[in-house]
Amino acid sequence: MGQLDIHIGEILARNARLYPNDVALIERVPAEGTRKEITWKQFDEQANRFANVLMQRGIKKGDKVIHLMMNSLDWLIAYFGIIRTGAWAVPLNFRFSGSDIKYCCEVAEPQCMVFSEEFTERVTGIKDELPTVRDYIFVGKEVPGYAESFERVLEKAPSTPSNIRINHDDPCGLYFTSGTTGQPKPILLTHKNMICACITENIHHYQTRKDNFILIPPLYHTGAKMHWFGSFIVGGRAVILKGISPEWVLEAVSQEKGTIVWLLVPWAQDILLKLDGGEIKLKDYDLKQWRLMHIGAQPVPPSLVKHWKEYFPNMAYDTTYGLSESTGPGCVHLGIENEHKVGAIGLPGFNWETRIVDEEGNDVKKGEVGELVIRGEGVMREYYKNPEATAKALRNGWLYTGDMGRVDEDGFIYLVDRKKDLIICGGENVFPVEVEDFLHTLPGVKDVAAIGLPDERLGETVGVIVEAVPGKTLTEEEVLRFCEAFPKYKRPRKIFFGEVPRNPTGKIEKPKLRKKYIGIEEAFKIK
Repeated sequence: MGQLDIHIGEILARNARLYPNDVALIERVPAEGTRKEITWKQFDEQANRFANVLMQRGIKKGDKVIHLMMNSLDWLIAYFGIIRTGAWAVPLNFRFSGSDIKYCCEVAEPQCMVFSEEFTERVTGIKDELPTVRDYIFVGKEVPGYAESFERVLEKAPSTPSNIRINHDDPCGLYFTSGTTGQPKPILLTHKNMICACITENIHHYQTRKDNFILIPPLYHTGAKMHWFGSFIVGGRAVILKGISPEWVLEAVSQEKGTIVWLLVPWAQDILLKLDGGEIKLKDYDLKQWRLMHIGAQPVPPSLVKHWKEYFPNMAYDTTYGLSESTGPGCVHLGIENEHKVGAIGLPGFNWETRIVDEEGNDVKKGEVGELVIRGEGVMREYYKNPEATAKALRNGWLYTGDMGRVDEDGFIYLVDRKKDLIICGGENVFPVEVEDFLHTLPGVKDVAAIGLPDERLGETVGVIVEAVPGKTLTEEEVLRFCEAFPKYKRPRKIFFGEVPRNPTGKIEKPKLRKKYIGIEEAFKIK
């Protein structure tokens, strides 16, 4: 098989040939007490069926199919069915409103939409404004009159392969950014990008067929799916866990013999809080085979990792960095052998290059802060239909991430913050992540976000939103006193207590916080 034949759908077919009767996927719904599983052969055949369903309805190579579903076995069956036709899968954020979905359809101009029952109201409200969508396929029981049943059409379709010629460089999917900083941007990814993610993740985390990946984050996002791809490429099984709670995570690891779990910061914090409070006890679970916990998608407080290792001293830990524009995780990673460097995002990933540059694109000196730029086979083709944004992000083969970082004497990269989140206080640069990491070490703090507040004299000052551990009480005086160890210009001038909102991939939603708290602050002007 030549390189041009290698695509993400062919990996599924290969697994079905090599391991037809091995379990591929398990779906657990703890709230309902249900569990179901499918083998690689069943997975492959169902994906073929859905590909044939789409082709029977006129879907061809280069068409777009909106994919709007919550995590499930059917999510992945639909996904692989779409890409086997040569069409582009367009997975959408489950938090998108009806107007967001309409906007994405205007950009993508899809011919078909597959959606699950959680989205019926939103889709019904906009369907008359989606002129390009000819067919609606519904996953669930209460099928709207304008849609066909996913289950029924699959039953009638043949399981024969589609045999559509798909090349390495063919587009595979259109992934819209989360939209936390404005309208979602469409990122065009290719099959080559997907293969890069499979290989990079597998090499970083030594995944084998014996591993069982506990898959929790939303599949529409590159992070969750691409982490799983490291197991997928070698035929390792995975558990789709629908619903998140500390108990459900530990039960899934224990009962399914999970070996790898990728968590977001809030989820790891919740597990630690319940362990600290005695609400859950490790002795109640069989976790001896759990070999790796890793976190990505947002800065990780070093204090959290230290706390985690107190409970799981023999478990490997890794931090992974990536973005949708780099086909998810792995362009930078810490490496499980580098726990002594916790706090860094790590070194260039397998087959990736990195630089730290100034505003003119020149390399900065070691230790100085600049923008992180990356190069590798996972870099997106473009921002679809947005040449201006593409030209700004892709320059001379390098992807400009918008993240500010520095490199230490050993070559490890430390992220200091998003370029747009930088706080400039009296001409001095303050990086919110530095303030947040410091305050995470204050007992009683569950989560924290730092934002710039307008100031007539200094331009901006630092404000922090502190979310206390449930049952704990913190005062403004305590927080301010704790911050006296900080340089004066970095110290918060105002403390707010409240929830720190994070999007489904764990990133702090700074625009929401600015809108909420800067409006408050303008009423009494900090001096």
